[in-house]
Amino acid sequence: MKTIAIIVAMSKELRLLLPLLRDTATQTVHGTTFHTGFIGDHRIVAMECGIGKVNAAMGTTLLLDSFEPDLVINTGVAAGAADGVAVMDIVVATGVAHHDFWCIGEEWGRVPGSPRIIPAVVPEGIGGMPHVKTGLICSGELFISRREEIDTILSHFPDAAAVDMESAAIGQVCLTRGVPFICMRLISDTPWCDHDNSRQYDDFWAEAPEHSFAVVEKIIKSL
Repeated sequence: MKTIAIIVAMSKELRLLLPLLRDTATQTVHGTTFHTGFIGDHRIVAMECGIGKVNAAMGTTLLLDSFEPDLVINTGVAAGAADGVAVMDIVVATGVAHHDFWCIGEEWGRVPGSPRIIPAVVPEGIGGMPHVKTGLICSGELFISRREEIDTILSHFPDAAAVDMESAAIGQVCLTRGVPFICMRLISDTPWCDHDNSRQYDDFWAEAPEHSFAVVEKIIKSL
């Protein structure tokens, strides 16, 4: 049995995740609520870290210090960044990156002391799963809502498949602490399309995509 930590950013995401757990309980550490339970044979510790990279880094550090998990999984929603990625697809990260970081003397996106592309573990057995794709996920402190913003990100990271606001920070903390990291994101909207991206994002939540979060459960059971 492994202890697997699952980190999401928002309460909307947590509400989709918690029904997957059995024998649940809660524990509060320094004002943060952690939800424990089981998926398959694995002990799960789930938390809502809050939106953005600072919240993500603080939450991940607190979780690692408090529960010492064998593996961290970041899941939730993201915007699609590639033409082959559609709403309701799941992107499993091959790596994560900071799309909004630059420091003089460094490559765009490379935080000193960390690789430009932070490695992520791709679980075995995801090949052939419907609507599951792999690729680079980029993070920044901005809700991406316009095609021009996606184009700017792709100019620095042409292989980006999805964009979010937390995964690179979580991956960087895990890399520093030597904890394996998996990132899988459900695509909620596609800013590179010509229609209203914010309305698309709102409609996604109205559809209540519980069945897509069940893919997360399937992957965890296969670990």
